[in-house]
Amino acid sequence: MKKILIALAMILSVQVAGAQVKSAADSKKAVESAEAASQNPKKAAKPATWIKLGDSYIDAYTSPFGNAWVGAGKQELMLIMGSEKPSSSETVELMGEPYTKEVYAEKNFYFNAAGVLSMIEVTKPVYDDALAKALDAYKKAYEVDVKHTKDKDVAAGIKNVASKYLDAGMTQYMLGNIKAANECFCSASAASETAPLSVLDTTATYNAGFTSWSLEDYGAAVTYFRKCVDAKYYEEGEVFAKLSDCYSKMGDKENAKNTLEEGFKAFPQSQSILIGLINFYIESGDDTDRLFALLDEAKKNEPNNASLYYVEGNIHNQLGDTEAAVAAYEEANKVDPNYEYGFIGIGILYYNQALDLQTKAQEELDDAKYMALVEDFETALKNAIDPFEKAYEISKNNEIKVNIAEYLKNIYYRFRDESADYQAEYEKYDEVVSTGNPL
Repeated sequence: MKKILIALAMILSVQVAGAQVKSAADSKKAVESAEAASQNPKKAAKPATWIKLGDSYIDAYTSPFGNAWVGAGKQELMLIMGSEKPSSSETVELMGEPYTKEVYAEKNFYFNAAGVLSMIEVTKPVYDDALAKALDAYKKAYEVDVKHTKDKDVAAGIKNVASKYLDAGMTQYMLGNIKAANECFCSASAASETAPLSVLDTTATYNAGFTSWSLEDYGAAVTYFRKCVDAKYYEEGEVFAKLSDCYSKMGDKENAKNTLEEGFKAFPQSQSILIGLINFYIESGDDTDRLFALLDEAKKNEPNNASLYYVEGNIHNQLGDTEAAVAAYEEANKVDPNYEYGFIGIGILYYNQALDLQTKAQEELDDAKYMALVEDFETALKNAIDPFEKAYEISKNNEIKVNIAEYLKNIYYRFRDESADYQAEYEKYDEVVSTGNPL
């Protein structure tokens, strides 16, 4: 399954349709006027002066968006934007998905396949540091407001800054600019923790950690991931897996192990944590029985959880114990006959076994040994048929069924000349794969 490991965030700072947006020139004038007021000693003592300055910088930041907003339809924007037309248009691929990129003088629009505006990339900002200056202004408003009469307004302004940093980070990440994304996520996290807002934005904090980890800034990543753990925000176990990897890269093996074990207790089904544990015990030379002890603890808490037996099968498989792996997968099927992953585990095990035998056969020069390997290869392939067929039959997930059909199609293709039945099965699953519609 494909997984984007960054935490996806809803776009919070969208432009309201029909709202009046200042031009770049008007935005500059408003900022300059607010800046001048903040230099007046009498006015500078009032929180409202600084709030207005912060708001002016926010307006300047959004000015290049014009009347467009994320979530708008392409046809809708054509009507609203009037004479404003793109200078060019092209198809680009972002994160494996096609987008239509429209280029304007101060921004780029990215429309998804459905014609909905997904991202706005500002290429000519009114001020390069508008969000930072807005945050500084709100901080000053909080500082001079000794009676805290404007805390609600200041917090709202800071929250607006944080959400725009987060949106900008998501845009930069989608564009593949990890360093720029990291700077935005770190800024979003820091802004959210600024008084009087003083909250932990777990999405921004996790993404700051993830992008720091991607940039190999492990010290910073640990700081952000630890905040996530303290806030009980785990991103399905990924926080533990990434945090452990950071500790490992920093040479802190003890914390790396403890973090994985802590994560495994909470998320025994997490493949990232499981693989991390397996690799840790194999590389360290420690007793791998500890893995099964952890799993036994999980089984005591959830004796009817079939996925735990599937995980046990994966561990045995990774350690090269095929017989024990098959037994564990079968136990998953006994615990829950409708749990397709137990059958899938057995099918993939035999299928991969067949691929290994095929590689060995291709490298074998002795004819007798070659034929023996081919026979073993075909036996392993046929062993995969029954579990894959059972998984296909009981699964209610169309995407999973199509993936299973891909395996079965390849297997039956190998044996299609042996009988009409094999040929028919090949044609059946070939149709499922080509159409994407399970029969």
